[in-house]
Amino acid sequence: MKIIIKTKDLEPSEALNKFIEEKFFTLKKYVSIFKKENELGKTLAEIFVEVEKETKHHRKGDIFLVKAQMSMPGRSILAEEKGDNIFSVVVAAKEELKLEIEKYKLKKIDKARRGQRNSKKEIII
Repeated sequence: MKIIIKTKDLEPSEALNKFIEEKFFTLKKYVSIFKKENELGKTLAEIFVEVEKETKHHRKGDIFLVKAQMSMPGRSILAEEKGDNIFSVVVAAKEELKLEIEKYKLKKIDKARRGQRNSKKEIII
């Protein structure tokens, strides 16, 4: 799994990059069916994380924005979170992305099961 980090209006620090990679790398177990590598060695699941400071002025309201987009074969999932603490916003974006991945996988599994149920009904009839 490949994680690409981009910052906007914010100086990238080693600690922030390490924290983001650590949190989003835990999603690897949820995308195990997509993590297979092709013959060129490229991973099929990629996460683009954009960390942005929305305002340069006084600290009022939500000032940090984290957008996480995961590209998988056949689907792209987007999670967006705002908040005043950058680390809690990163965690919230990761959780939202995890929920979207679980929905997608469940939908894919249910579609296969539906097909199996229909074929079973045809055999019985």
